[in-house]
Amino acid sequence: MSAPLLLAGHGTRDQAGVAAFTALTARVGALLRGEGVEVAGGNIELSAPPLRAAVAGLAARGHRQVVAVPLVLSAAAHAKGDIPAALARERRRHPGLAWRYGRPLGPHPALLELLAARVNAVLARGDDPPSPPRGIARGDDPRGIARGDCENVDGPDASDGTTEQAAVLLVARGSTDPDANAEVCKTSRLLWEGRRLMFTETAFVSLARPSVAEGLERCRRLGARRIVVARYFLFPGVLPERVAEQACRYADTHPDIDIRCSGVLGDCDPIANLVAERYREALSGDIRMNCDVCIYRTALPGFEHRVGAPQRPHDHPHDHFPDGGHVHVR
Repeated sequence: MSAPLLLAGHGTRDQAGVAAFTALTARVGALLRGEGVEVAGGNIELSAPPLRAAVAGLAARGHRQVVAVPLVLSAAAHAKGDIPAALARERRRHPGLAWRYGRPLGPHPALLELLAARVNAVLARGDDPPSPPRGIARGDDPRGIARGDCENVDGPDASDGTTEQAAVLLVARGSTDPDANAEVCKTSRLLWEGRRLMFTETAFVSLARPSVAEGLERCRRLGARRIVVARYFLFPGVLPERVAEQACRYADTHPDIDIRCSGVLGDCDPIANLVAERYREALSGDIRMNCDVCIYRTALPGFEHRVGAPQRPHDHPHDHFPDGGHVHVR
């Protein structure tokens, strides 16, 4: 019996995000079914199914070794601390259960191609800056835009020179972990490399700077008159919508700038294939997680107190092991 795959998600209060997580779990399950791999998904907080229920189901079906892949884009606190701590708690619930832990999804070429496709999709709406600006600038519903077109992986072709006149502001969640924020900056730079873009900049919607407005202002001061806000999120949720809303507010005060907002990465085959890749490398022992600048291993300036800090799982009122934790809005 092949080791099952457990997709460990964060969770969201947004029902579209919940549906996208469920759909991706099913997509990965269909992809790996031919290899005899069972796939389950669970979240550490905010939404069903909870991680403990997914683990309990696998254990009840006789599995004793599980491969867990954190369904996150960068190696921040969730991947380094929250999810491993939650898995350790499940091992206490199910003695004899063993784990192999995969690495986060990004940075990865597949994600860069998806980001580029999302950017191309909004740029292909037309070359001339509309008045008022199209996309998120006026009149559009940021909540609807946050959903994106997750199945349109390639997007319309914008290779006619449109991208050369456009800057991209890559916006991610943000973290208190400088290594994770640096990964996002790396992704932003890799998105620029080899593509016909004016330039790329990076911003964060929470916990780190520059903010969305600060990132847009930086793009404006660098001469951009067409900016695509590329939301670096897997699924719809509170934070991707907040990015769109903040970009709307900036656009309202800068009517001379054409600001457009791309969809989230979403439930699609490239993400499912990447998850399967992370599963196979964890199963084979080929793990290449970046630990050189991890704040739990290396004393970085201002973060020395985090070296060797204990990791604690999230606390849930319905859980039998209240080890403490925290709650995020996502």
